[in-house]
Amino acid sequence: MLEVADVFRAAGPAYRAARAGHLSLHQRKVMAAIETCRTAALGGHVEACDGCGHTRIAYNSCRDRHCPKCQGAAARTWLAAREADLLPVGYFHVVFTLPAEVAQIAFQNKAAVYDLLFRAASEAMLTIAADPKHLGARIGLTAVLHTWGSALTHHPHVHMIVPGGGLSRDGTRWIAARPGFLLPVRVLAKLFRRLFLAGLTVLHAAGRLAAFGSLAPLAERRAFLRHLAPVRTKRWVVYAKPPFAGPAAVLAYLSRYTHRVAISNRRLVGFDAAGVTFRVKDYRRDGPERYGVLTLAADEFIRRFLLHVLPRGFHRIRHYGLLASATRRANLARIRDLLAAAPPITPAEAAQPSDWLAPCPCCGGRMTVVEIFGRFQQPRGPPTASASTRMRAT
Repeated sequence: MLEVADVFRAAGPAYRAARAGHLSLHQRKVMAAIETCRTAALGGHVEACDGCGHTRIAYNSCRDRHCPKCQGAAARTWLAAREADLLPVGYFHVVFTLPAEVAQIAFQNKAAVYDLLFRAASEAMLTIAADPKHLGARIGLTAVLHTWGSALTHHPHVHMIVPGGGLSRDGTRWIAARPGFLLPVRVLAKLFRRLFLAGLTVLHAAGRLAAFGSLAPLAERRAFLRHLAPVRTKRWVVYAKPPFAGPAAVLAYLSRYTHRVAISNRRLVGFDAAGVTFRVKDYRRDGPERYGVLTLAADEFIRRFLLHVLPRGFHRIRHYGLLASATRRANLARIRDLLAAAPPITPAEAAQPSDWLAPCPCCGGRMTVVEIFGRFQQPRGPPTASASTRMRAT
């Protein structure tokens, strides 16, 4: 199957040479990690079946969070821990999106503006939910940052998973959301817009926003305010999807979204002299016309992929309100008591052991690691018959 790594190995060296001095060290490290993931460059081990003796080689993964091949295991581990947090209530999916005029600033100031996106969106949700005119409850939510559109363009937005209800102010009652409805999206959008623009103005006044290239004039305060003037009256996009059909659907959604990268290997269709062809989805259309393919030159494909490399140490999954890490366990326990819900499966019971190996593909037997080899090494081959004879003779 075609992989992003194949494109990087074939076109990456020329891309790096053509953009020497314009790629950050972090972007270069991401490219190198994807290129060497699950190859002999990272070492690995040999597994043998205890039953039929079948052997297989497993190369080590790079574990970079931008690598399409490394997110499956990370997602399973994360989901095992989150399963214990699920409540027997409906869950809603809410999306907050930045307009294009602000997304340009965000691209040049990823850490500061993406953090502001999280803070403004979560504060809007918590504030409107606490308003007695709406839900009148303290809610919890999990937020996940995505920075891409289907065509790998820069499109920063936050996905939220929100339980359908919350605790009363005094913590004595569970207040359930109305069936199929959580909070009014237009009210959320207005507050989100106000909170975000206020925060962005504070960042600019504090000198924490860079502006270069076509945005260089925005370093001057008046130009910056003129740039933001149109989006102060523009309707910002906040979208609330229908509630999930039970906890299993929530976990299925989380497994697709929490550890997703800009493009998965499954979306790749072809790679040749014309470029990289991959599947895209046009959300502005309905029916069969929504789905199509797009071909980009290899260097443009790499450029777009690297648009979505996050700053080192940046947390793209965050929890707020009742699900904030400091108070999550106590809040969930209180809610389960109020709902008379059964105790959850503990993460230790749900997670696979760290040394778990997939069963033998031939007989389904247990696989055991029989050899470990280091970076840029290959596993030793089995001894030949002549070699075994010489060893017995000596």
